[in-house]
Amino acid sequence: MSFSHEAHVTGVGFHKFGRFPEKTLKQIAADAALAALTDAGVSPDDIDAVICANAYAGLLNGQESVRGQTWMRSIGFGGIPIINVENACASGGTAVYIATMSVRCGQFERVLVVGAEKMYSGDTSSAIAALSTSSDIEFTQGIGMQFSAVDAIRLKKVMSEEGVGTDALEWITAKSHSNGAQNPIAQFQKAITMQEVRDSRMIADPVRLYMCSAISDGAAACIIEAEPRRRRARITGSALATAPVRARQGSQSTAARVARACYGQAGVSAAEIDFAEVHDAVSPIEMVYYRDLGFCAPGEVARFVADESPALHGKVPFNPSGGINSRGHPVGATGIAQICELVLQLSGDAGTRQLSRARRGLALNAGGWMGEDPAVNAMHILEAI
Repeated sequence: MSFSHEAHVTGVGFHKFGRFPEKTLKQIAADAALAALTDAGVSPDDIDAVICANAYAGLLNGQESVRGQTWMRSIGFGGIPIINVENACASGGTAVYIATMSVRCGQFERVLVVGAEKMYSGDTSSAIAALSTSSDIEFTQGIGMQFSAVDAIRLKKVMSEEGVGTDALEWITAKSHSNGAQNPIAQFQKAITMQEVRDSRMIADPVRLYMCSAISDGAAACIIEAEPRRRRARITGSALATAPVRARQGSQSTAARVARACYGQAGVSAAEIDFAEVHDAVSPIEMVYYRDLGFCAPGEVARFVADESPALHGKVPFNPSGGINSRGHPVGATGIAQICELVLQLSGDAGTRQLSRARRGLALNAGGWMGEDPAVNAMHILEAI
């Protein structure tokens, strides 16, 4: 696949992840957008289009249809295309994909991507109920489907196939929280021990409380452009895949499918990726991606963890930001926050969690559930400039 233009990320911005009952979704989104504009050194007048990602504002905040327009008008945007993207937990990654394609094909010179979610209302059950709608409700309605239970099933499968024990799940969780403790935007900035993970209550065997992401508010934004004034990172791969109909398309997972497309586009293999941000709403689910993204051959996952390869200074660090489990999961912002972490690492701006080797990074953002797989996966590969 060839394109007439390159795509670069030139600015990133955040609203801290956590619980902010005093703030509206509009305020949270605007803060991240303004921070990204400042970082890129551009103004609203320099932006050709805005792509806004959100999944649950209709159910949780009452705002439907024109979510992005309400966010952007509050900080002076109008007249230009403002496009709303809703694609479950992969809404942010999907928005980055759309922006990247539009810049590469020459439709727009400079695009602002903003993702925001306000999940916390004081009623956790309403947020869980909203999340459960990201599946085919004709099949799942009434059975109490929660993503922690789905991931528990996925974990049991990989544990059985790879001979992985619960200590690996506890180590991965402690590793992610250690990374998050060094991330100023993270919801949880406190390291925890494997024993603390082990002592937390069981949610869905083998998933324990400290392995699960929390209900989060927050926002993330980035600027994607063809001819950047400020060079921070180049997007070399951008791909999207939906869950296959396995009876017709085979057993390859959604993640493996999107990885094949993204690696091919970037002209690299997993061996050339220095670090990865992957979707870990349940922290040890990143083990699934060690295999699906090509970092481990079948039968090597236990050794990959035992060698501490995914640690911050391991062979292939996974989730240096702390991941969803520690950084937080304001759904519409998550995929964009992954891109922002890649940019910070690739430009040497990640502070105390800065990796010693960060030339090329990968982000995988998953969303929803369909059949036997996440309903959608968005994957991006970025390179330092």
